[in-house]
Amino acid sequence: MATLRELKGRIGSVASSEKITGAMKMISSAKMHKAEASLRRLLPFRNQVNDIIANLLSSDAEFASPLITPREVHHVAIVVWGSDDGLCGAYNVNIYKQLLEKIKALRSEAGPKVGIDIIAVGRKIAKLTSTIADCRTIQIDGINSKSDGKPVDNMMSRLVDQFTSGEYDRVDALFMSFKSMGRQRLEFQQLLPVLYSSFAQAAEGIPAGRPYLFEPGPNAIFNTVLPLFLMSTMQEIFIQNRASEQAARVMAMQSANDNAKKLLDQLQLEYNKLRQQSITNELLDIVGGQSHD
Repeated sequence: MATLRELKGRIGSVASSEKITGAMKMISSAKMHKAEASLRRLLPFRNQVNDIIANLLSSDAEFASPLITPREVHHVAIVVWGSDDGLCGAYNVNIYKQLLEKIKALRSEAGPKVGIDIIAVGRKIAKLTSTIADCRTIQIDGINSKSDGKPVDNMMSRLVDQFTSGEYDRVDALFMSFKSMGRQRLEFQQLLPVLYSSFAQAAEGIPAGRPYLFEPGPNAIFNTVLPLFLMSTMQEIFIQNRASEQAARVMAMQSANDNAKKLLDQLQLEYNKLRQQSITNELLDIVGGQSHD
């Protein structure tokens, strides 16, 4: 049985852990709200690009671009987002499990000999994906789960170049989409070649049919706006991943905090019982000594 001193030490240790997890929860919550604010700031630009594409597609023009032209799939890149830091529960493991399912489906669709490169964004997810057989895991220099701005645009430009040069026949993305504090959803999206369904989904809710005059022409404008569409998509995915990671960390810290409180209550109860027993024994010794006298 533990002594009073040992129990007191354990109570102090658990109380310290409770304070630490509480503080980490507050920090993660602040980071999550910062990511949410970044999503809101991106929205006007994203909507403007989607608005232009919606109006272009509503015209009778025909569009041609190497970025929308499908071809036979021999080599695929899957960009998967995870975290660089731990303490976010099963966040990376859930993404990894879904990635395995997607690889299995891809080999069933394109054949067992299809080449697959996994471009891992985040140190933790890269460590998991490096164990997958017959797949090469790549990490891009200067890119991590916290990247923003120009490095993200450069990454998208690199993927476009690799696609147009024929190094990759398809580029997919697997990431956690942020819905709310308690709800994040895994999404699998084809980045290249861009699907028309992606345009339709992006333009959903944006009124089309405004009077537009296209100069120098719809196809030229389409090929100018298309890279901007991809850039904004990539920026949004990075921000969605950051917000989802911090939300998962908030929930993990909340669970750890609740467990610490429960353990603290149990230890405090055990300490009080042991202390009461010690006092009772001392009283019995005193009473027994007086009776002996």
